[in-house]
Amino acid sequence: MKSVSAFLTYSGLFLLLLSTNTIAQSVKLTKVWETDTTVTTPESVFYDSKTNTIYVSCINGGPAPENSKSFIAKVSPDGKVLQRITEGLNSTKGLIVSGNKIYVTEIFKLVEIDLKTGKVIKKYDVPEAKFLNDVTADESGMVYFTDMRNNRIWMLHNGMIMKVSEGGPLNNPNGLLYETGKLLVGNGDGKILAYDIKTKQYTTLAEGMGGIDGLVSDGKKGYFASEWRGKIWHVTPDGKIELLHDTVDQKINTADIDYIPSKKTLLVPTFFVNKVLAFKVD
Repeated sequence: MKSVSAFLTYSGLFLLLLSTNTIAQSVKLTKVWETDTTVTTPESVFYDSKTNTIYVSCINGGPAPENSKSFIAKVSPDGKVLQRITEGLNSTKGLIVSGNKIYVTEIFKLVEIDLKTGKVIKKYDVPEAKFLNDVTADESGMVYFTDMRNNRIWMLHNGMIMKVSEGGPLNNPNGLLYETGKLLVGNGDGKILAYDIKTKQYTTLAEGMGGIDGLVSDGKKGYFASEWRGKIWHVTPDGKIELLHDTVDQKINTADIDYIPSKKTLLVPTFFVNKVLAFKVD
C-alpha cells in the first residue's frame, strides 16, 4: 500500500508540475481588429515603429508575373486603411522598411521605394530568379531576400545583388528574419533554419510545422511562424512548437506576418480573404 500511495503522490506532483509548465508556456491569441477589404490579396505586413504605420503589400489579384495591379497600402495601428502609396507593381510578396526606404519583392525583381513619397526608386534584376519572396534587413540596412523556387538567399549590397546561400538544407525557403549575425529561414518542409553569415553553416532551430510563410521574433527570444494555408505557430527559444491558430478549414489564410512587441500585437494578412487581422498576444 505504501508503494502505491507513494506512486500516486509522485504521479500527482508530476501532473501538477506538467500542468503548471504548460500554462506558463502557453500563448493565446485574441482578435482585436480587422481591416476592411480594400487591402486586396494582402501578402505581407510590416510595422514601422518610426512612423507608427503598418505597410501592406497587396497582390491585388493572382500571384502571377503578368499581374501589374499590385500596390502597397498604409494602415493605421488600429486597422484603418489610410491610402495606397505605390501602385503598378507586379505581384508583390515580402515587404520591409529599412531606413527611409521600402523594399518589396516582385516575382523576379527587388523593388526599392522612397518611404516618404511612395515612388519607385529602382527595380533590381535578380539572376535566374524564379519566385522571390520574403525580405529582411540587418542593423546596417543590408537587405536580404529569398528565391523560394531556386533555393537561394540573396542580398542587396552597395547597390549590387549578391548571392548569400544556395541549395544545401534550403527547401523552398520563404520566411526570412535577420537576428544578430544570423538569418533565420522558414523552409517549405516546415523547418526553421539558422544560417550563420560568417561561418556559412546551417543549424536546425525547429521543425514539425508545415511550409512556413512568415517568421518574426516574439521579443522574448522565441518566434511566431505562419503557414500560408492558415496556421500560426509559436516557437520557444529551445525549438519547441505550439499551434496557436488554425483556420485551414475556414479557408482563411495566414501569410507573411509581423509582430509589434510594444503593443503585443500580431498582424496577419489573410491573402484571399482581403483583410489584415490583428491579434493581441497573451
